[in-house]
Amino acid sequence: MSLINYEIFEAVVKHQSFLRASEILKLSPSAISHSISKLENTIGFPLFIRGKTGAHLTNSGEELLPYIRTILSDVENLNQRVAQLNGLEKGTVRIGTINSVCVSWLPDIIRSFSKLYPRIELNIFQGGYDDVVSWLHSNTVDIGFISISHADSLQVTPVYKDQLLCIVPKGFQSLHSGYITSKDMENQNIVRQREGYDTETKEFINKHGLTVTTQFHIVDDQSLIAMVESGFGISIMPELAIKHLHISNVDAYIFKPEEYRILGLASINKQLLSPAASRLQNYILKYLEDNKIINV
Repeated sequence: MSLINYEIFEAVVKHQSFLRASEILKLSPSAISHSISKLENTIGFPLFIRGKTGAHLTNSGEELLPYIRTILSDVENLNQRVAQLNGLEKGTVRIGTINSVCVSWLPDIIRSFSKLYPRIELNIFQGGYDDVVSWLHSNTVDIGFISISHADSLQVTPVYKDQLLCIVPKGFQSLHSGYITSKDMENQNIVRQREGYDTETKEFINKHGLTVTTQFHIVDDQSLIAMVESGFGISIMPELAIKHLHISNVDAYIFKPEEYRILGLASINKQLLSPAASRLQNYILKYLEDNKIINV
């Protein structure tokens, strides 16, 4: 099995299409099909289920995926190190991120980093905390922004203490002037984000032993705000998540005592990052420090 077989395998997995993989890799569709068939014949079992909806991994293919990605990552690291020794800075770095970081910090980070290192390609993967953690463990991304409550065995550098706010419809009457308490949330209808995106809300409810009702399980932050605006309930959101949202018919209350999440920049092992990924990680941390964003 050659490296190109692994690269073709990973491309088909990523795009779930033999045709799309051929376009990306600039190979003929027959070459892609032949390579996958050769790989399947060599290992002795099918890797993909082919159908009208595309190409999807078999259970055995899912088992092999992390190993193949590790091989490709090791080759990428080798190539980057060789380039570094030759006085070049190049490579590919994959970043996993949650929505609030993607909107608030990443555009300027990517723009300024790319000006300094135009030969380093950056790929951005956006999802929830669980997505980013899974991508880190499967070697889909090199580094990622997560809440430290999801750190598990990951190496995480805390960077930002993000205050949680209670989002309510205009006209909502708080029992207190300018703030709300956990007791005020009892028996409220909570508009929540779906599993993997609602960590702060789930932890808040469990921490205070609240009884609440939930009808809505939303992914998009703006959609969540729309549900609250329409009077379907109240919600809990980090301050960073609402900074760039269109908000007109809701109010935001702080909690007393203060509730917050801590965001961090995570990787599997800092010492094993490729030169380009290590360069980006250090750049991000310096950017956050220089712009007085780090507050932990």
